[in-house]
Amino acid sequence: MEKDLFTLINEKMPKLSKGHKLIANYILSHYDKAAFMTAQKLGLAVEVSESTVVRFATELGYDGYPSLQRALQGLMRNKLTAVQRIEVMNDRLSREGVLERVLSLDIDKIRRTLEETSLEDFDRAVDMITACDTIYIVAARSTAPLASFLNYYFTLMFPKVKLVHNSSTSEMFEQIMHIGGNDVMIGISFPRYSRQTVKALDFAKSKGAHVIALTDSRSSPLAQYADTLLLANSDMASFVDSLVAPLSLINALIVAVSITDIDRVSKSFEKLEQIWEEYDVYEKSDNSGSGL
Repeated sequence: MEKDLFTLINEKMPKLSKGHKLIANYILSHYDKAAFMTAQKLGLAVEVSESTVVRFATELGYDGYPSLQRALQGLMRNKLTAVQRIEVMNDRLSREGVLERVLSLDIDKIRRTLEETSLEDFDRAVDMITACDTIYIVAARSTAPLASFLNYYFTLMFPKVKLVHNSSTSEMFEQIMHIGGNDVMIGISFPRYSRQTVKALDFAKSKGAHVIALTDSRSSPLAQYADTLLLANSDMASFVDSLVAPLSLINALIVAVSITDIDRVSKSFEKLEQIWEEYDVYEKSDNSGSGL
């Protein structure tokens, strides 16, 4: 797992120049404000030049200030309480332009996900899923609907799929106790990260199962247990987590898996169509959609 920004700052603090120490201390003390400051505004806040702020980012190993800022925003999302989130977003958004602003931010998240997600990891995840015995899917809290969505389609495609319900730690482990080396666990979590999801991935890894983590960064606590890491850009809109990009990535995963195992998927849906027709599952209409 990669070191997070705060760890990097604390490790490098003794050797930083006076100006860089001012920036470092400001970020450590006011990360909620610094996360949305431009390099120029951060420089003004600590009374150093914009170029000093840019050099500070490079000193920490980032390729520029925007990369440092994204890392800080990721950390901030995991540390802020719901009340603090509301306060921060109140400064960024107004009622008047909220629709356009939120949708524009979501479009940008999908674009950045496409740029940042490893195609090799994506393909490896598809191969793991199609070759495994049982698929376990685990997520909690606001990401639980993502797990349910993935489970719905995978259950239609594969005979052995388990959606892990983790209302309690003991209940969760009872559901995954038989996981083994021929199985895959897909864990989904974004800031603020679910401790139980991390525990589930740790357990699966210890049992030799293949672990696929869908999360937001390589510094995520899920990453250390992942054989394959799928990164999706997420953010918060007030206390609400934006999961548009993760859902889009899940859509792509479902489609890729279905294409890879097209014969089995086709046979499954042929049977399903017969069942749906026999038991009158869908409303019959000439202009009805084809939603499942």
